[in-house]
Amino acid sequence: MTQRMILNETAFFGAGAIRHLPEEVKRRGLMKALIVTDKALVAAGAVKRVTELMDAHQLHWALYDEVVPNPTIAVVQRGVEIFKRAEADYLIAIGGGSPQDTSKAIGIIINNPEFADVRSLEGFAPTRNPSVPLIAIPTTAGTAAEVTINYVITDEEKRRKFVCIDPHDIPVVAIIDAEMMASMPPALKAATGIDALTHAIEGYITRGGWKLTDMLHLNAIEIISQSLRDAVKGDIEAVEQMALGQYVAGMGFSNVGLGLVHGMAHPLGAFYNVPHGVANAILLPQVMAWNADYTGEKYRHIARAMGVSDVETLSLAQARQAAVAAVKQLCRDVGIPASLRDVGLKQDDIPALAQAALDDVCTGGNPREATLEAIKALYLQS
Repeated sequence: MTQRMILNETAFFGAGAIRHLPEEVKRRGLMKALIVTDKALVAAGAVKRVTELMDAHQLHWALYDEVVPNPTIAVVQRGVEIFKRAEADYLIAIGGGSPQDTSKAIGIIINNPEFADVRSLEGFAPTRNPSVPLIAIPTTAGTAAEVTINYVITDEEKRRKFVCIDPHDIPVVAIIDAEMMASMPPALKAATGIDALTHAIEGYITRGGWKLTDMLHLNAIEIISQSLRDAVKGDIEAVEQMALGQYVAGMGFSNVGLGLVHGMAHPLGAFYNVPHGVANAILLPQVMAWNADYTGEKYRHIARAMGVSDVETLSLAQARQAAVAAVKQLCRDVGIPASLRDVGLKQDDIPALAQAALDDVCTGGNPREATLEAIKALYLQS
């Protein structure tokens, strides 16, 4: 059996890393960027830090700041129009998962115009050409979109989110600068941080995991569980560690997939516009408990990585309980809502949510086979 790993061509880490942007643009002979972001990041001054740097180096750019949380087909198609009108030849994505995912879709469609409907990109898209060059500058420590071959788009008409998986979409450069993340409000740091933890845990227990990705995911679990509480409080060193931890998780799960937590979280975003990290955080302990008997010794390793003491003396059942308890405690400590009721879930929607979750591409990687009835029950329990 063979395994495949796809990662960025180039990545920079550390406070002030955006200073490397001009050299990377010039080295590639790129002429004009379309900067893809949202209005909140423009208002917060995060985008200005990048544009001032580009202006200082006489680099040309245009701005598309109409990205919304859980980006839609219309947002992507509008971005394609703006890219063409601006006569750009590359993209710079500034923001969390939404600008990153929007940029990936834009870049793919520009070089593969037969997918302009966006819906046809769902799943393992058979694109022929790589995206236009994409430079990813994340402002949240969570999605790891800057190192993954995945992106998620919302189909408002059908009230569903769909996952696109395409090696052609990976950014050529990722710039993981903690200073770009420092202004995140505490609630956003918490939600995106638990999203990163979910990536690491699901990537570790997914059916496709193997020795190299297991190593990455366990390391990410340790970094995130040690850093998230202080990052939420504003400690810049902890934010830098979170930036690293979420990236390491992305290196792993991008190549082996995820599981039922993500499968169930995606419909919540489509139905109620629930922030993806919050949905993951509420669901993660419940789904972990449901999966426990199908994970061998892996929960013992998760518990150890999360700092549970004397884990080797515990029975397997106790170790599994300890791992779930550690996740619950971390979620409580950073202020994650306790239940899906708190984010607007309606019981009448559960059948449709469950069907969407069962159909989600992430669900197939879950270590325990999911059924429609089981997913309904998990939504109710959560």
